[in-house]
This record gives sequence, C-alpha cells and structure tokens, in this order.
Amino acid sequence: MKKKAILLLTAALILIAGACNEIRNGNDTGRVILKVTDAPFDISNIESALVTITKVELKKEGDGISDGYQYITLSEDTVILDLIDLRNGVAETLLDMEIPAGRYDMVRLYIDEAGLKLKDSEEIHRVKVPGGSQTGIKIFLRPALEVAEGSLEEVLLDIDLSRSFILRGNPAHNNGFIFKPVVRAANMAKAGCVRGLVTDTAGLKINEASVWIEQDTVLATAFTDTLGYYAIMGVPAGTWSVSATKEGYDTVRFDGVNIIAGNKTIQDFELTKK
Repeated sequence: MKKKAILLLTAALILIAGACNEIRNGNDTGRVILKVTDAPFDISNIESALVTITKVELKKEGDGISDGYQYITLSEDTVILDLIDLRNGVAETLLDMEIPAGRYDMVRLYIDEAGLKLKDSEEIHRVKVPGGSQTGIKIFLRPALEVAEGSLEEVLLDIDLSRSFILRGNPAHNNGFIFKPVVRAANMAKAGCVRGLVTDTAGLKINEASVWIEQDTVLATAFTDTLGYYAIMGVPAGTWSVSATKEGYDTVRFDGVNIIAGNKTIQDFELTKK
C-alpha cells in the first residue's frame, strides 16, 4: 500500500456506537470514521487484489434533485488497498474527520483502477474502472447515517471481492479478470458482528470453510483462516440464520441468531464429515 498518510490498519471488532461517545466541540459538527473491508472468497490462487481509490464523497439526505447533490468531499487522496489483507474482522481506516451535523444517505466512492496478482506469477493484471474515476460508485446508507453535534459515527464499506473480481477462465492459465465493483455500506452504530470457530467432530480446526449469514437473501460471506476462525462485520441488528460448510462435510445451519448493534455474537460450528 503506497499511501499511508490517512490509513490505519485496525481490527474492526470494537465498534463505536454513535451518540454514546460524546465529543463536545460546539461548532455543529460531528466526526465520521470510514473503514473498508472485504467479503472474502476462496483466495487460494490469489496473491493480492488491489483497488485504487481517488476520491470519497458523502451525500446529505434529501438534498438536490434527481441525482441528489449536495455531496461533501471527504478525501481526494489516492489510496491503494489490498483486499486480501482485509479479512475476518480486519478493516482499513480510510478517513477520520469532522463533518457538518445532519443525515447522510449515500457514499460515493471513486475507484480508478483494480489489480489482481495470482500466486506463482510475477505479473499484476490491471484494469481501469469505466467511469469509476469520473462518476464514482454510489453506495446507499440504509438506514441513513445520523451525525449529531459532537457525535462519533463509523461506516464500514464492505467490498465483495468474490463478486467484484471475476477471473477469466482457469486461474492457472493467468487470463486476467473483469472488475465490476460490488460494495455494501453498513452504519456501525446500527450493526453488530458475528464471529467464531469452525471445527470437525474431533475438535480439529477447519481452514477455508465457507460461512454465510442470511435472512431472505445472503447478506455476507466469509472463509475461515488457518486457525478455523471467521468474522463477519457490519451485520444490521436483528435475527439471522448463519451457516457453515466445506467440501466433504455436511452443512450446519443455526436459525434465530440474534445480532445486537455494537456487540459481537459468538457462533461456533462443528462440521461432520460425509
């Protein structure tokens, strides 16, 4: 990562809950922290997955007509992120700044370029993002981000690596990729985290098990690391189903998993071999 001025590598399992953290400054502004993470996929063939962000904007709710201006420019620094590093509860702090108090319902992210490097290859395949550096990618905040005077709010941008980077053909043939950014925004004051361990019936930790959380549709996915650990951040408060599986094992599903805003929910899995 080349731009370090505004970046801080951090574990985003400690969530900051809005108005509970009062920072009195008396000037009608609140503070916003914007972090980036990845919804992981099978990275066994991937060395690095890079995105180049050139600008970040935030839109006030209800301002403007049709396309919805007015946007506040939060950053125009060029930042290069490696999404491979942002897995299982790790996020990158993109910016931390004060903004005018109000309600905000959209982030606009300008991504100029993406790059993918496969293992056992010296070449980084790079592609430009059509319109990404001119019009940006609109990411809606639902519910809207409420910034009160003196409050501290945190927003997570979850870039879904598995759907954004589409490999062409067999990864071993090194045919490059197509990049179509898929990004989810989560207001961390309204969201929680689910994490845990995946083991087999003998207690051995399972690497690269697939874990996903859903209600009517799948919200986010993760793959366990070498210690069998997974984490999914930015899950809206409510009742969810969480499932885990791996090739050669049965699928285990837990319904009625309660996610509480600002808290972490522990959900472990024990998988049985078929």
